[in-house]
Amino acid sequence: MQTLSNNRFKELMKLHQKKYRDLTNTFLVETPHLVEEAIQNNSVIEIFENDINTKYTYISDEQIKKLSQTDSKISIMALCNKKSNINMAKELKNLTKRSESYSAWYNELVVKADLAEQSAVRGCMVIKPYGYAIWEKMQSILDSMFKATGHQNAYFPLLIPKSFLCREAEHVEGFAKECAVVTHYRLKNDPDGNGVVVDPEARLEEELIVRPTSETIIWSTYKNWIHSYRDLPILCNQWANVVRWEMRTRLFLRTAEFLWQEGHTAHATEAEALEETVKMLHVYGDFAEKFLAIPVIRGVKSANERFAGALETFCIEALMQDGKALQAGTSHFLGQNFAKAFDVTFMNKENKQELVWATSWGVSTRLMGALIMTHSDDNGLVLPPTLAPIQVVIVPIYKTEEQLNAIRAKVDALSAELKAAGIRVKFDDDDTKKPGWKFAEYELKGVPVRLAMGARDLENNTVEVARRDTLTKETVSFDGLVGYIQNLLTDVQNNIFQKALDYRASVTREVNSYEEFKVEIEKGGFLLCHWDGTPETEELIKQETKATIRCIPLEGDKTPGVCMVTGKPSKQRVVFARAY
Repeated sequence: MQTLSNNRFKELMKLHQKKYRDLTNTFLVETPHLVEEAIQNNSVIEIFENDINTKYTYISDEQIKKLSQTDSKISIMALCNKKSNINMAKELKNLTKRSESYSAWYNELVVKADLAEQSAVRGCMVIKPYGYAIWEKMQSILDSMFKATGHQNAYFPLLIPKSFLCREAEHVEGFAKECAVVTHYRLKNDPDGNGVVVDPEARLEEELIVRPTSETIIWSTYKNWIHSYRDLPILCNQWANVVRWEMRTRLFLRTAEFLWQEGHTAHATEAEALEETVKMLHVYGDFAEKFLAIPVIRGVKSANERFAGALETFCIEALMQDGKALQAGTSHFLGQNFAKAFDVTFMNKENKQELVWATSWGVSTRLMGALIMTHSDDNGLVLPPTLAPIQVVIVPIYKTEEQLNAIRAKVDALSAELKAAGIRVKFDDDDTKKPGWKFAEYELKGVPVRLAMGARDLENNTVEVARRDTLTKETVSFDGLVGYIQNLLTDVQNNIFQKALDYRASVTREVNSYEEFKVEIEKGGFLLCHWDGTPETEELIKQETKATIRCIPLEGDKTPGVCMVTGKPSKQRVVFARAY
């Protein structure tokens, strides 16, 4: 029996460094399945096995634990030629590490994971099928939650007369710089033969605004729907696209066109409208935490950060892995501002005319960005099982068609059971790609659970189970596998939420002086600080530190204090952070 020497072990340890892997054109693979594939592809240089009876090089428990790149208990490894078809995921994907450039990592991941890409129109994106499948899951869940709270879906026009936006002064001021404007309705052939040109004779009498948000067009409609208290409340939502002409864009986070839902409700009383606003805030908070596995702070925006035309804006704030905040959803109490602008009144029970009270609320494809940046790692996406288009992928490892058929027969029955249990499963028997490539692809795309089955598994009635969140693997009996996977998916969901929650806790701290604030804000995270409640102080902090008040928390420490900047009284601590 040949034993791995200390000098040879030290050489293998160097393969943890990319520069050494590049220099030697070698790398290590783990688990029986990858070793088996490497053997099939004649790419193995040397095999190491933790078995005193091995025909390969013997490796001790301590050595294999130090060499392993996962937390799984493995017993076999192989040194492979890097030019082979076998590749570990990180070699195949070659993502920029988050520690090197978080922005580059994000941009690369969105594209390489097949979520979205830039379009021919500057600032707009193409959401690819895999990315759209995740958005569809979000949409389906949220839609059910909206309907459970009594809301109905409708659709309102994309184009809004310019005069409508002029009716609510704060609203138009808030969106004026982002509006795309339609001025003509016809093209014609260029007389000089240079394609088509805008027909100058086809100018619109009134310019039309491409929807940046729908309050104005909806409230002009509600005027025709509302006459009496019997017509209230109106609880409408629409799934739509909007255009806000952003100059600096990033896929999902900030694009000129994006997808969203916008709820618009009308009520007879102020109390009822406020109740609706808070209710929808909690719908968003529950959705973020239970389905996206993203912990959020629920709170109220400061006057400087409030939605244009709202009396109050409630929000959920999430924290990304780079220590920056992201506004994940908003719910606005609009008061009677839009009812006044569009003269929307109703006859109350005392036969008196009153103005209607309003709310609006929305989340967008920005949630895709939040999902990516909260959970994903240097190997690719990490998706919560609740939203993953594929929850379980099964990869067969075989040499002959006969072996594949035997594996398929076993997997078909398993797939049927998993589907019956409501689990989204894929059996990938595509023979144009090697198992190693498939492992890398599904790791990159964040599939929560991966099963691998080879000839040895058929003999032993076992399957290798790998979970994406921890990158661990174990061999499990085929018996009772459906129940095992159900529990595993629940555990993955809970684990990635807890991981995000623990990270947020680790970078949330109280700050009492402005000098300390200036130091701490450079480290990222949420800073809990006293603020005197004035827009002037908030603006000063923003100008000097690029930090904003993310929200005034609804829950938490309400102890009064003094503002860290002015020393004036403060009602409670608020959440500061730099944000996307």
